Amino acid sequence: MNGIDSPIRSFVRLAVYLGWTLAAIPVQIIALLLRTSFRVRFPIIYHRTCLKIVGIDVQIRGVKSKDHPVLFAVNHSSYLDISVLGALITGSFVAKREVAKWPLYGLLAKLQRTVFVDRRARFIAEQRDEMVGRLAGGDDLILFPEGTSSDGNRVLPFKSALLSTAEIEVEGKPITVQPVSIAYTHLDGIPLGRHLRPLYTWFGDMEMASHIWRVMGLGKLKVVVQFHPPMTIAETGSRKILAARCWEAVAGGVSSAITGREQALVVAKAA
Repeated sequence: MNGIDSPIRSFVRLAVYLGWTLAAIPVQIIALLLRTSFRVRFPIIYHRTCLKIVGIDVQIRGVKSKDHPVLFAVNHSSYLDISVLGALITGSFVAKREVAKWPLYGLLAKLQRTVFVDRRARFIAEQRDEMVGRLAGGDDLILFPEGTSSDGNRVLPFKSALLSTAEIEVEGKPITVQPVSIAYTHLDGIPLGRHLRPLYTWFGDMEMASHIWRVMGLGKLKVVVQFHPPMTIAETGSRKILAARCWEAVAGGVSSAITGREQALVVAKAA
């Protein structure tokens, strides 16, 4: 990977990113305290600026659902997913509880009104109620049903338990679930192969600080985001079928983006 990244570019981008972030934090705090609609709109501005700083170009396919509330079911392979999605969707993320304790990123997650979840069985009902309350209040939520991040070359099976919120109706109507796929496809116009995609994807036991430094030093990244046709549990008949259909749509979208043709990904075995 040597020669691909530039230490000077890393330093400049990281300095600008931190400066922009530190300037944005008090703006969002004030918006939250005043409870204005700007608290929902400002994260879009923040994330779009972050994409420009880091050199990420997003290509959008499909149409984002105009219904509200929406539960967006998305594959997850990098912390960059947050800014990519945050620049396109006016909504809050659902993240594992550990994220709340991360330096800086934990604060940023709280400022975007992230719903933090604990996957242990005794907390499932409580957290489901919190998510339902947010959806009932009109908030859109962004969920990563894989339950972890992958290497970006495949989509792990979607855990149906994480989509249990879709079983609840809001004002007598089933919750709209829209599958969304994210794929990191090109670096400086050159297709990213299987072995170079981890330049951007972050998974397993990768060390975050060094990974961020390298990402900041890379060139222009192309990301393909595809909004697939929305669905409801009333249409699929069960939570498991809903999870499977969302996975099929997302896996197909990722495969199409990284190969340039319609092709199903190999199903990964569930953990």
